Amino acid sequence: MVTLFWCVIGFVLLQRVGELLLAKRNTRFIKKQGGVEAGENHYKWMVLLHVTFFISMFVEIGSKGWDHISFHLLPFLLFCLVQPLRIWSIASLGHYWNTRIYVIKGLEPVMRGPYKYIKHPNYLVVIVELVTLPMTFGAIWTAVLFSLLNVLMLSVRISIEEAALHEAYQYKRWMSDQQRFVPIWWRRK
Repeated sequence: MVTLFWCVIGFVLLQRVGELLLAKRNTRFIKKQGGVEAGENHYKWMVLLHVTFFISMFVEIGSKGWDHISFHLLPFLLFCLVQPLRIWSIASLGHYWNTRIYVIKGLEPVMRGPYKYIKHPNYLVVIVELVTLPMTFGAIWTAVLFSLLNVLMLSVRISIEEAALHEAYQYKRWMSDQQRFVPIWWRRK
């Protein structure tokens, strides 16, 4: 079970490093297009939250003894189930995807891929991951604590992001029919 744990965590950490490298490349592209960052002051806290999430998971699991790691299939399957949504979200935004909040005034917001149905598909993935990844290996306290901390972080981040998007793109006009995290497949007339 220890090998499975390190394989899964290694995969996730490599995924995060890849996302940071992609974000850095996309930042250069966005800035060349005249993009500006919004809410840069909260970003360090978001990074801290995600780094301490992994530390907490290591400590909680390690405190039980590495020989006693448990594996729970259902949270792992849910974790795997949301990964295509992450890829779809990143691919749909293309060069505009980032871990930071950037806007380029005058452009239209991306309305393809999962953004056609919900406003924040990538945040939905993070919400699910912060619950399911630690639960997969029995780190219940990490799942609860960091899910609550993430709710606080997202309440700040989404407010900043939606305000910046509205100012740059008249976001509310474009996204008035979309929910934040759960798509509504029907439209009232």
